[in-house]
Amino acid sequence: MKNYRLLIIIGFLSISTSCQKYLDVVPDNVPTIDYAFTLRSSAQRFLATCYSYMPRNGHFNTNAAFNAADEVWQPVPLADVNGDIVNIARGLQNVSDPLANYWEGTRQGRPLFQGIRDCNIFLDNIHKVSDLEQYERQRWIAEVKFLKAYYHFVLLRSYGPIPIGRENIPLGSSTDEVHVYREPVDEVVKYIVELLNESAAITDLPDRLQGTESSELGRVTRAMVLALKAKVLVTAASPLFNGNTDYASFKDKKGRQLISSVYNPVKWDSAVVACKNAVELCERIGYGLQHFAGNSGYKIGENDSILTQLDLRTALTDKVNNIENIWVNTQSRATDMQRWSMPLITSGVSGSGPKGCLAPTIKFVEMFYSANGVPIEEDKDYPYAQRYSLQTSEEADKYHVLKGESTVKMHFGREERFYAYLGFDRGIWFGNWVNNYDISNLFAVKTRKGEMAARQGITNYSITSYTIKKLVNIETVADADGNVTGSNQEQYPWPEFRMADLYLLYSEALNEQGSGYNPLITEWINKVRARAGLATVEVAWTNHSSNPDKYKTKAGLREIIQRERTLELAFEGHRYWDLRRWKTAHIELNKPIKGWDISQSDAVSFYREVLLYNQRFTARDYLNPISVNEMQINKNLVQNPGW
Repeated sequence: MKNYRLLIIIGFLSISTSCQKYLDVVPDNVPTIDYAFTLRSSAQRFLATCYSYMPRNGHFNTNAAFNAADEVWQPVPLADVNGDIVNIARGLQNVSDPLANYWEGTRQGRPLFQGIRDCNIFLDNIHKVSDLEQYERQRWIAEVKFLKAYYHFVLLRSYGPIPIGRENIPLGSSTDEVHVYREPVDEVVKYIVELLNESAAITDLPDRLQGTESSELGRVTRAMVLALKAKVLVTAASPLFNGNTDYASFKDKKGRQLISSVYNPVKWDSAVVACKNAVELCERIGYGLQHFAGNSGYKIGENDSILTQLDLRTALTDKVNNIENIWVNTQSRATDMQRWSMPLITSGVSGSGPKGCLAPTIKFVEMFYSANGVPIEEDKDYPYAQRYSLQTSEEADKYHVLKGESTVKMHFGREERFYAYLGFDRGIWFGNWVNNYDISNLFAVKTRKGEMAARQGITNYSITSYTIKKLVNIETVADADGNVTGSNQEQYPWPEFRMADLYLLYSEALNEQGSGYNPLITEWINKVRARAGLATVEVAWTNHSSNPDKYKTKAGLREIIQRERTLELAFEGHRYWDLRRWKTAHIELNKPIKGWDISQSDAVSFYREVLLYNQRFTARDYLNPISVNEMQINKNLVQNPGW
């Protein structure tokens, strides 16, 4: 038995050293797995185990992309956050102990190869359960195939070519069988799609969940399967994996090229079909863009600005009757995401109250559109050159900036997502916490030295002065001391996939498939823009852009769609992965990170840019490194280029 255990350990260490943790909890006898699948109850627990490897994206420390790009920044030395993900953004990824290590399950990465192994065990044994109805057995099989596909996808977008876990390595395998090879990206994508097709084809898989959160929410549905398939195929068709000549010499030890350097337009055809099928199913069964339902206790009246902001904020955070969230992760709730996003406004001290230390950068804040629905740098009517000069809020501005207060011009005349997603100095923070939904009693964030939301000590503060409003549920309230823990916090399961994401993927795929402007391409992006209170792409660019014909070209519309994804999906962990698959990360993540001078108390001095970091992203950073330890264990592996 010891020899068999050693063989298992060697075999699975070639895929993931964290598998030892699994072996440590399995007794040393062969009938153990059989026992796990004797009864429905024990098999159901094993099903839960398969779900348990889901990445914890609802926490900023464990979301592999949240801190890894340029959306938010942290002060040095780090005090309130774990440095693993933050240091990716600082260009400090390494091969000795990789950050966000999904290969081995370390440094905030989940052990996904172990998760795949457990999925295989489940699929190999679920037929043995005698007291399980056939319809439920089939549904569970569909769920686990989906999970297995998703774990492969997370590994794919992190590392590119990976070993495929079709089945577990059996006892008694030879050394050659144990030392697996990385498979070419196209083969990995093909296998993921096969799993998703098999999952979707199982008739007992529901299109959409009908149960309560406690019993059903977070379980796999056909809508989830089709949405993930769309994202997988869009990723496979994107420049990182489709015709990437930078990887022309990236081959394994068999001489196989691992990432194709020849562009294949058919990949976009497949992505379009997948997006179309996902959109049609989701809309047919009732999914769409979320709008604020409201209730009798709200005193917002007919204010369009506040209502639009509530539409945008509840799309992410509303737990009840949310028609937008196709897939939520109930194993990862936005708890600290909220606390660390909220600035102090009316009470509390830095040590006990909300943190507000997830700090959006000036660079990212400037990316939001003007109220005319185009970038401020190309809005011919926007005072872009004067954006850092001061302006005083008047009556017409009072739902965005506290009336009578001065702040920089770039806080005025912006789209509603700017005000729905960001907390900023003198900006209105609307929600139950501070004003019980009464627009006659509006509160604002004040971040200058000595003020409530300013830095109060060596920790718990925004290094840029900006905070994230988007991630805070409008029902979240604070105790008298400013604390937001316990029953007063409206936790929500983290949305892994929502309709806005799917619509924008569809527009992107259609644009890349085509040869120029087509109204069908902008139909889907315009749905997202309409919910945000913006004019269509066609109207906005024609009437307000210094480049009015931009949307009429494939390249111009590509830029518009990519910017729209960046803004709509801000602070959800999408930008990092998008920049990588678009192959624009070496451009966007090599720019200075700046904030305001938070050490100043007067407006003129406060609104001076301060350099926080010169960010760097090199060619090697497009794929994560495999650790030196893994490379030494399995001599058949090849390292990613540049590492």
